[in-house]
Amino acid sequence: MIKLLLYLFIEYFHIGVFSFGGGYATLPFLYEIAEKFKWFSVSQLTDMIAVSSITPGPVGINMATFSGFTTAGIVGAICATFAIVLPSFIFASVVYKILDKFKENSYVQSCVKALKPAGCALLSAVGIKLLFTSNLHLLGFLCLAVFLITGFVKKRDPLFYLGVSALFGLVIGHLHWIGV
Repeated sequence: MIKLLLYLFIEYFHIGVFSFGGGYATLPFLYEIAEKFKWFSVSQLTDMIAVSSITPGPVGINMATFSGFTTAGIVGAICATFAIVLPSFIFASVVYKILDKFKENSYVQSCVKALKPAGCALLSAVGIKLLFTSNLHLLGFLCLAVFLITGFVKKRDPLFYLGVSALFGLVIGHLHWIGV
């Protein structure tokens, strides 16, 4: 059992180090594990993907937990989950220490300041794409306009805007569901 858990840890640590791009980037590694170790079949892997996609949380971590459980029970689930998260934790800790050490550097401050608008632009691009691919062009556009105007007039905590966005989404979804 110890040997199985060690192999499980090494394989999922490897996945955590090399799978960039989200949970679905882990799939090639999981297919390789299915073929190499026979811990689970490709059919079971398909079930893992389906269950991981509908359960709350990151897909990659959900798949690691599910496949670890399939392989070695609860201890295997804990081992695989810990192993896939550990590389990200180490990387984030190192980056934090480096940024903390150079936080007074003007170049680092400029980069950090540039990340906020870049992140907002990426999220806005996704929102606009979703807006124009949905059936709610006019209503969605009006809600977005009201939301943006409110944001420019009075600056608030980002959680406020997240909550307002959720409410807009619920109202629009409900109106669409009842056929308005």
